[in-house]
Amino acid sequence: MKAEAVHLDILKVPGVTHGFFTRRGGVSAGVYESLNGGVGSNDDPARVTENRHRMAHALGIAGDNLLVPFQIHSATALHVTSPFAADARPRCDGLVTATRGLGLGVTGADCGIVLFADRERQVIGAAHAGWKGALTGVLEATIAAMVEIGAERQSIIAALGPTIGQDSYEVGPEFFARFLDAAQDHAQFFKPSTRTAHFMFDLPRFIGFRLEKAGIGAFADCGIDTYKDEARCFSYRRTTHRNEPDYGRLIAAIALV
Repeated sequence: MKAEAVHLDILKVPGVTHGFFTRRGGVSAGVYESLNGGVGSNDDPARVTENRHRMAHALGIAGDNLLVPFQIHSATALHVTSPFAADARPRCDGLVTATRGLGLGVTGADCGIVLFADRERQVIGAAHAGWKGALTGVLEATIAAMVEIGAERQSIIAALGPTIGQDSYEVGPEFFARFLDAAQDHAQFFKPSTRTAHFMFDLPRFIGFRLEKAGIGAFADCGIDTYKDEARCFSYRRTTHRNEPDYGRLIAAIALV
């Protein structure tokens, strides 16, 4: 079975392959069924490796050339030029490259997973943007790292993969206050919840807002809510609500081929 992926037209660029991989088309079982890409899960490592190799094959690159960092909800993005070992993953939340044959990936299970490309200059990037990373600047850091290796800001296109939607993302008053402390206009990304002093947060729209302010050329959102779309998506929040023991991770990946 092939690894299933969602593809967005905005990233259909000559010399570039990409995929927002769903949970279908892998070898994992149980709560990880079936295309779990998360080495941080308690899944059998051999199965996760096979799943990632299937994703790499779908991108047209060698299995060991699909690079995914050790994500820490930071605002750090790094330039990579060669593969790194699984036990030497850089601690960051964004990767960029202009090296052919390399694929850049990030994992998510509700957080925003964003892919970038400069179609003219053949520079690509990937960023993991949970609420903290999006608020503190991981998207802007990834764009800046791309520009440092030759991309033009206005030529960069970006796409957001499956992410928890506003109707599925309830947050408390401290969360709301933190965003307003950063900027009062962040209130536009919240609507009242049915619970007093709680709110529903629109992470996908917030990511789009940050990317627009960063001055890139274009942005697209796949519009898939990880919490609601159980058939295709893992979701940390859904797992938590069900008291399940663990959860799988989706991968978004892009490669220069």
